[in-house]
Amino acid sequence: MSTSSPVQNHEPAEETKREEVMKEEEKEAKSEEPTEERSEQKEQKEEKNDQGKKEKKKEKIMKEEDLQGSWKDFFYNSRTGELLGRTASSWGLILLFYLIFYGFLAGMFCLTIWVMLQTLDENVPRHQDRVADPGLVIRPHATEIIYNRTDPINYQQYIQQLHDLLQQYNDSIQERNDLCLVGEYTDQDQGSIKKVCQFKRSILRQCSGLPDTSFGYAEGKPCIIVKMNRVIGLKPEGDPYINCTAKRDSPLQMQYFPPEGRLDKMFFPYYGKKLQPDYVQPLVAVKLLLTKDDYNIEQTVECKVEGSHLRNNDERDKYMGRVTFRVKVLQ
Repeated sequence: MSTSSPVQNHEPAEETKREEVMKEEEKEAKSEEPTEERSEQKEQKEEKNDQGKKEKKKEKIMKEEDLQGSWKDFFYNSRTGELLGRTASSWGLILLFYLIFYGFLAGMFCLTIWVMLQTLDENVPRHQDRVADPGLVIRPHATEIIYNRTDPINYQQYIQQLHDLLQQYNDSIQERNDLCLVGEYTDQDQGSIKKVCQFKRSILRQCSGLPDTSFGYAEGKPCIIVKMNRVIGLKPEGDPYINCTAKRDSPLQMQYFPPEGRLDKMFFPYYGKKLQPDYVQPLVAVKLLLTKDDYNIEQTVECKVEGSHLRNNDERDKYMGRVTFRVKVLQ
């Protein structure tokens, strides 16, 4: 009994060692398996990503090709023969529709214009409520006339404007017109052409540019020509004339041509440019008789049409029936 006990105790120890070795191998095997699985999973994921990228590239290329093809097909589809989405018959029908539609609109527009023109008089404006009273203008055409009387170049432009204005008033031209009754309206019956009354340039005498070609500018006594704007059918009541005053304490001496600055009635009424193509409105020349004391001083002068019902004091329109200008002669 004493000899068998050591052998029996040694065998269990070896078995336990084997079991431990087996467990360690199992653990190592288990630890190696996940790493292999993970690597395989990574490879599978990479393959899937590569395939996804390739598919996306293919989709983009396909979309671009489809877009190019769709634009080309929209412009001209060779399979269906459509141009811009329409066949030849469709284009023909729509063009025919718009041709008829816009032709109808053009016809309606022309008809309305023709009907409106039938109600108008080509010689007399239908509405003249905004020009019931005429305005005044001056020549030279400047609100400030400043010049040195010793230098002809300074006032040459003013002289030229006056000569240009009075060309149509030359006696040789005005003699073709009719002699009219002084102080009487020149009413005329209906006709294609109306007669025109004479207004000769020589009536302006010292301001006519005939005896003195400088219109008084060289001697420091300039001439200013005042004229009234044309208004068709205007017949000023009373005895209209132009009156000018200087805005200063002492009066400024002036001389008028024709005398007293009269606007004779025989030049009224005016019938329009078509019926009176040679018509010239009456003029009034004002010669400013400046003295040496007036030189180098700005003179403000206001001219008004007076002696009739024509308005000359409308604050909203400073040129209705009046005109203001400034003159400064340098010595």
